[in-house]
Amino acid sequence: MGPIHHFHLDVRGHSVTVNLDCGRHGTAELLIDGKETGRAEAHGTRALLIRGELPTDPPVPVRVDITLGPDEPCCVAFVDGRPTLMPARPF
Repeated sequence: MGPIHHFHLDVRGHSVTVNLDCGRHGTAELLIDGKETGRAEAHGTRALLIRGELPTDPPVPVRVDITLGPDEPCCVAFVDGRPTLMPARPF
């Protein structure tokens, strides 16, 4: 698994991005419309959970599950309770 990964999804006209740094001091950040709304520290291969909200009226909760492991990481976004695989994107 390489040290840096990016995932992106467009949801209801909003940009949802996960930047994942699997380096020595690993972090994952959730950006909605380019603004950081959540952050988690990556420890080994434990799964991560990050929460945020779409800036709608009323706000819509977004949950992103990040699965780490020996292969490439995987991100699944949950909006309205429905899971959507977030595709990897080059940065």
